[in-house]
Amino acid sequence: MGLQEELKALPDKIRQYRDEARVQLHLARQDVKDEFDNLEQEWDRFKGKCDHTLDDATEVSTEALLTVQIMGEDLKKGYQNIRDKIK
Repeated sequence: MGLQEELKALPDKIRQYRDEARVQLHLARQDVKDEFDNLEQEWDRFKGKCDHTLDDATEVSTEALLTVQIMGEDLKKGYQNIRDKIK
């Protein structure tokens, strides 16, 4: 294939790559949105457990406090992961 034929075919190849990239980008955005929505549910559970635990802090065991702390750290990592994906 000569240079002229390659140049004629180039826009079609670029268009194909562009279309594929657009689809992958859309899917990636949806994946990130789904991940965020799941984290929001976890956030609601965490917030309720955290508020309850802190309200009853005098009667709560160290194990319960550690559980809430671990939940919070996991959520923090999840949100950081989403933030890094969006950058």
